[in-house]
Amino acid sequence: MNAVAPLRVDAAQDSSLQPALRECVARAVRRYLADVDSQPGEGLHALVLAEVECPLLREVMAWYGGNQSKAAAALGINRATLRRKLQHYGLT
Repeated sequence: MNAVAPLRVDAAQDSSLQPALRECVARAVRRYLADVDSQPGEGLHALVLAEVECPLLREVMAWYGGNQSKAAAALGINRATLRRKLQHYGLT
C-alpha cells in the first residue's frame, strides 16, 4: 500500500503537478470544443466534472487498495459521499 498524506489545499497549490493537471484539462477542453465546432451545447461543466470525477475516484480507490475511509480522507469528502459517488459511477 502507498503511504501518502491527504492533500491539503496549500500542498496542492505548491505542487509541481498542479500545472500539469491544469494543462491536461485545458488541452482536453480545447480539443473537445474544436471537435464539436465550438458549440458544445449545454452541460459542458457537468460533462467535464463527470469525465474527471470517475477516473479520479477509480485511481484513488486503487491507490488505497479499496479502503474507502482512507480514500475519502484523501479526497476530502466523507465516506458516505464517497460510497454514493462510487455507486453513481458503477465503481462498487
